[in-house]
Amino acid sequence: MAYNEFTWSKAKQDFGLTAIEGVRFFPVIAPVAPSKLLEQQLERSLPWATATGNEKARSEGIINPILLEVREILNRQISVFSGEKFDVDAHVGLNGYCDFLISRSPEQIEVEAPVVAIVEAKQENIKTGLGQCAATMVAAQRFNQNKNLSIPVVYGSVSTGTQWRFLKLEGSTLTLDFMDYPVPPVEQILGMLIWMIQQGI
Repeated sequence: MAYNEFTWSKAKQDFGLTAIEGVRFFPVIAPVAPSKLLEQQLERSLPWATATGNEKARSEGIINPILLEVREILNRQISVFSGEKFDVDAHVGLNGYCDFLISRSPEQIEVEAPVVAIVEAKQENIKTGLGQCAATMVAAQRFNQNKNLSIPVVYGSVSTGTQWRFLKLEGSTLTLDFMDYPVPPVEQILGMLIWMIQQGI
């Protein structure tokens, strides 16, 4: 078994999670202006990615540039991994590949603790990625614990690139915000991602 085989119900059952659904856990967050580079990248790649429609195009054309922009805004004091193998505990299915993983560590060669956020890319249906994202968040939580660098909350998002839905895992409580936050505009998503990461610092 691997991350992408988890449904929402299976992730809750297997890891003893209590789900709180429909709660907006973000405070009021100021939008963050993108660089000219990101504006140009999205102007070029967003129409292509949405027209192509597949998960890979959306990951490469929309999600990845946004996450790298966050890394630059935070002066490269975080690391962003794409398509990384993240095997934490294969006996319980916490193994496989992550679409995107964000660590508080600036080291980019390999994943170091603490992992603060997970982003899973989906072609269209965000709901199908919630279980996968939840399982990967549990893996991040356990990875941090194993490295003696636990943090109170691990955040997650399932994104089509143009829609982002957010989760947070605190202990065994998994909170899901039902709101889908759009791109464009990108300013709100940049602010949210930066806020999430800074909670782990």
